[in-house]
Amino acid sequence: MSYSYVSHLECPKCQEIYAESEIQQLCKCGAPLLVRYKLDEVKGTFNKEDLTSRENSLWRYHEVLPVKNEENVVTLGEGMTPFVHLKKLGENMNIPNLYIKDEGIIPTGSFKTRGASVGVSKAKEIGVKQLAMPTNGNAGAAWALYSARARIKATIVMPEDAPAITRKEVAVSGGDLYLVNGLISDAGKIVGKLVKENGIYDASTLKEPYRIEGKKTMGYEILEQLNWEIPDVILYPTGGGVGLIGIYKALLEMQELGWISSKKLPRLVAVQAEGCAPIVKAWEEGKTESEFWDNSETSAFGINVPKALGDFLVLEAIYKTNGCAVAVSETELSQAQVEVAKMEGNFICPEGAATFAAARTLREQNWIKETDKVICLNTGQGIKYPESVDLSNIPLLQPNDVITS
Repeated sequence: MSYSYVSHLECPKCQEIYAESEIQQLCKCGAPLLVRYKLDEVKGTFNKEDLTSRENSLWRYHEVLPVKNEENVVTLGEGMTPFVHLKKLGENMNIPNLYIKDEGIIPTGSFKTRGASVGVSKAKEIGVKQLAMPTNGNAGAAWALYSARARIKATIVMPEDAPAITRKEVAVSGGDLYLVNGLISDAGKIVGKLVKENGIYDASTLKEPYRIEGKKTMGYEILEQLNWEIPDVILYPTGGGVGLIGIYKALLEMQELGWISSKKLPRLVAVQAEGCAPIVKAWEEGKTESEFWDNSETSAFGINVPKALGDFLVLEAIYKTNGCAVAVSETELSQAQVEVAKMEGNFICPEGAATFAAARTLREQNWIKETDKVICLNTGQGIKYPESVDLSNIPLLQPNDVITS
């Protein structure tokens, strides 16, 4: 039996076809490439009922993943992250059916692990020996660690103010870490020169086709964890937007496989910070592509992306599902992070907190209905962002002091 039913790579803009067995980056028109599968063949050999006896990792969906030979799979057991009903917070927000998909509980502590596992596995399969990428932190950490496991050299460039923990993850993995005095867009320019001059594999967001395949497994898992019941709303923190694009791709594949029968898809919501909201601006103006966001700034470092290569795919997913794009303030974001921890005991990352702030806003606007089943994606552990919590007001006791209340 085939481990994978990958067919080819396709450009979503000009429909040019490429072979998946060779190293491919962007289409000749400059757009990202998407992986296509022989879903008719998959349908005849793989049923969703088969999943009950499989391992709890994202590789349980290997028929719709691009790696052909199991021996090339680079895994740390990633996937099947917690899916939890947040009753107390949901009551507070007047969204009784509020759920979290917690991507912090995964190797390397963020959802970037999914893209790294599949992306590095396919890179290994097609003979990549060295890769390079710009990152705001978590992606570089994940790709460096998985590259170490695959014996692939990783060159990672990130802003100097990227979270310290992610910088240390790259360093401890043995990857080549470089810091730049600027944004991820500046890191991208440096990586671009390196790739062009040295012929290194470019693992930048959507410049290779396989990261999105790992991210799409979040969509498969959400539906499986809901026993194939389609939720009403999925909110996703959006920087490069690969996770949202991937979830939408998974939904379309599951429709074609006959795993979900309803033509109604979840309304997808791209959540950004007010200090960096190019997708929100484009959506509000009815555009199909975004403009570069000057002087971007937000404490939710992972979504500080001034211009996403796949912005047109993010906006398509929003439009096609009757979704929307929402920007939240830094105050709303910080408050949501505290609320989730105080009410539900979950210390989530600032990017994940943004989705809960957005859900509250959309409920107040009645865009989210009281009866809606709503899923917020937390994309990483809060402990990777220790600076996001203020401890300045914590009392300092002396050894003989007594606590009176």
